[in-house]
Amino acid sequence: MSGLTFVDVCSGAGGLALGLERAGFEPRLLLDDDEDAVQTLRTNRPHWNVLHTDLLDFDPKDHRESYDVDLLAAGLPRVKSSATVKRADSDVEVRLLEATVYLVHAIRPRAVLIENVPGLAHADEYQEFREFARAELLHLGYEFTWFVMNAVDFGVPQNRRQGVLVAVERSRAQAFREPTPTVGEPMTVGAALGPSMAAHGWPDAARWAAQADRPAPTLVGGSKNRGGADLGPTGAKSTWATMGVNAHSLGDRLPGPDFVWDPELGRDGMVKITIEQAALLQSFPVSWQISGLKTSRYRQVGHATPPLAGQVLGRAVAKALNGHSAVPADS
Repeated sequence: MSGLTFVDVCSGAGGLALGLERAGFEPRLLLDDDEDAVQTLRTNRPHWNVLHTDLLDFDPKDHRESYDVDLLAAGLPRVKSSATVKRADSDVEVRLLEATVYLVHAIRPRAVLIENVPGLAHADEYQEFREFARAELLHLGYEFTWFVMNAVDFGVPQNRRQGVLVAVERSRAQAFREPTPTVGEPMTVGAALGPSMAAHGWPDAARWAAQADRPAPTLVGGSKNRGGADLGPTGAKSTWATMGVNAHSLGDRLPGPDFVWDPELGRDGMVKITIEQAALLQSFPVSWQISGLKTSRYRQVGHATPPLAGQVLGRAVAKALNGHSAVPADS
């Protein structure tokens, strides 16, 4: 164990926090404004200190446990592309990013970890935020780096590119190294979901798994105001169709002995992924329970940082903060 502590904001279903816990970090405080997400966290980790509040309303002076921590972590709601900036709520995500940086002023963690869309690390449309973060963090004495990582390179059965900001106190910053891939061959959807597909006696589970011979496209949870429980935009749905999966909705149950899998018949002949299986594609453990109704549950899963990715990032930060020794991965 590293003996390190963290605060996690916009915690959602707990993917990033779970990964950090696996990397040896102890949570001091987690917060989220979604009631179902808060219930998910409390159900799975009753001993975690979980606060139901909006980050924009959070005042650390009222929660002294948020001070003197090693890491401020934030897997924030995805900032939108320039195509959606005219939405009425399009600035909320940017405000949360800024609020996270301002929170650094208040609690002065020894490191900061922000995870978001890949474009945040390099795209011109996010240059203004990067300049804001640069000015604030340099002023506070942090060295930082932006990089993009793909969760599939670390054992997650999903192509999921993430833009990451890691800032570390200047005295420890030179010890930080960007994570390097830990797997040579990607985990496929068939390998990840084959056992669950066979769990209820579906005779075609092995045949389906052989066709599902690639990682999943990025899962997209949708926003609270729009989007339902499906597996993403048109391109993602087309990719799922090549694996014999109907991606236009989530299944309510696993296929049984009588299910006829014949993709040539169209959607009705394709299998559906359940929310529990979507969570497996995010690398959540089978035991992790997601609270709420169907759309809310899938939104939590789709928005989450994959725990495996969170663990890899946590190990890299722990190595910088502790010196030369990294925290060992789970066996």
